[in-house]
Amino acid sequence: MASQIPSKFDINTTYTMNSGYRIPALGYGVYQTPAAECESVTLHAFKTGYRHVDSARVYRNEQPCADAIRASGLKREDIFFTSKVPPKSMSYEAAKKSIESTFSQTGLEYVDLYLIHAPHGGKEARLGAWKALVEAQKEGKIRSIGVSNYGVHHLNELEEYIKTSGVGGTIDVGQWEIHPWLPRNDIVEWSRKRKVVIEAYCPIVRGERKDEPVLKKLAEKYGKTWSQILLRWSLQKGYVPLPKSVTPSRIEENAAIYDFKLDEDDMKSLDFPESYAPCSWDPTVSND
Repeated sequence: MASQIPSKFDINTTYTMNSGYRIPALGYGVYQTPAAECESVTLHAFKTGYRHVDSARVYRNEQPCADAIRASGLKREDIFFTSKVPPKSMSYEAAKKSIESTFSQTGLEYVDLYLIHAPHGGKEARLGAWKALVEAQKEGKIRSIGVSNYGVHHLNELEEYIKTSGVGGTIDVGQWEIHPWLPRNDIVEWSRKRKVVIEAYCPIVRGERKDEPVLKKLAEKYGKTWSQILLRWSLQKGYVPLPKSVTPSRIEENAAIYDFKLDEDDMKSLDFPESYAPCSWDPTVSND
C-alpha cells in the first residue's frame, strides 16, 4: 500500500489498493494525446516498460489505448488501464452510460480503474456517479474505483455516503495535481489514513519550473534532467506519477528514474508545504 513506501523502486514496482488489486507505481498519461497518434505512442510506452496507461472519457482516446493493449503482445492482466467519468456525466444514469460507452468503444472485458474525474454537478450527482461505479465493480466490469480532483470536503461527503447509504465501495485511488509547489498535504494526510493510493498528474509541472535553481542543482548533482528529479521525488513520496509525452525519447527519459535516489536533504529542498501553485485546473476548491 502507498503508506508503505518501498526503499527501492524499479519499473515493475506496484502498490496494493484497498480493492486488493495492484497498481503500477509509474503511469503513462494520455491527456491531450490526439487519437490518431495515441496507439503508437502508448505502444512505445509499453515497449519502454510502462504497464499503466491513464485515460479518460473526455480525452477521446480510450479506443486507441485499448488497441495498443491488444497490439502490444502483452497479457491483458499485465497492463493497468484507467478511465474516468466525465465532469458532464455526473449523475447515476449519466455515469452508467459513460461506463457502458467505455466498454463499447474499447472492447475491453474489464477496466482496471475507473475514477470520477471531478467533483462537479452537486452532491446528488457526485453520489449517484459513485453508486454507478460501485455497481459496475460488483458486476466485475471494473476492478477498482476512486475519485479525482476531490477536496477534503468532497472526500468527507463521499466517506459519509459510503458508511450510511448501504451502497458501499471503497476509495481505492485518488488522483490530483501534486508536485513540490502543490503538495496538498491535507488531501495526502486524509488519503494516507485510509490507505488510498495517491496518483500525481502534472508531476513535472508542465515544464513551468524547469529553471528553478533547486532543480538545476539536483539535476547537476545526479546527472539527470529536471523532469527526472521531479518524477523521482514523486516516487519517493509514495505517489504514482503520471507523466505524459508523445515524444519517444521523453517517454523513455521519464521512465529512466530508477538508477538514483534523492537523499533526505534533497527531498527537504523540494518541500514547500505552504505553496499553492497549480498549473492546471483545481476542482478541489469547488463548493457546488
